Amino acid sequence: MNETISIGFAITGSFCTFAKTLTLLSELVKQGYEVQPIFSNHTSHLDNRFTAAETFCKKVERITGNTGIYTIQDAEPIGPKAPFDALVIAPCTGNTMAKLVNGITDTPVLMAAKAHLRNEKPLVISISSNDNMNFRNLGMLYNAKNVYFVPFGQDDHHKKPCSLVAHVSLIPETIEAALHGRQLQPVLRSPF
Repeated sequence: MNETISIGFAITGSFCTFAKTLTLLSELVKQGYEVQPIFSNHTSHLDNRFTAAETFCKKVERITGNTGIYTIQDAEPIGPKAPFDALVIAPCTGNTMAKLVNGITDTPVLMAAKAHLRNEKPLVISISSNDNMNFRNLGMLYNAKNVYFVPFGQDDHHKKPCSLVAHVSLIPETIEAALHGRQLQPVLRSPF
């Protein structure tokens, strides 16, 4: 990349994907992206079986070199300041997708997404949810202006038939396509 691309990287509470998220963030920084982390309330406050919340957030900040956005008040200026070329929500839970569809902005991630979309810049969604095979909210967002999906598939169609998870390794390629107004294809890919 010749010029630095600035992305907001919003993380919601799909805790089982956090290890992949850390690897991906390292790769984005290595590729030259300027990355600003944004944390949902659950991500920044709930310890889980995979990691302690504070430990995870500090790792993200260390990798990106930037202090995270932790509050709705700190996310709101993203609208008027327009600091990002793209905003990524990875992982994006079914709860977050449902709230995006319905215009609910009760977390820093949702406020960041709303504020960013007002600037008509790409919002990239990396789905990670056990309840999206009804496709209602996914379909609504898929048809929304300036919203792009990281290609996804079922991660365990035998044990979790309603589960959808993005192919996280395709996030950089999805960002590049979205910056050019294109949805990376195919969106639906084979199971993991």
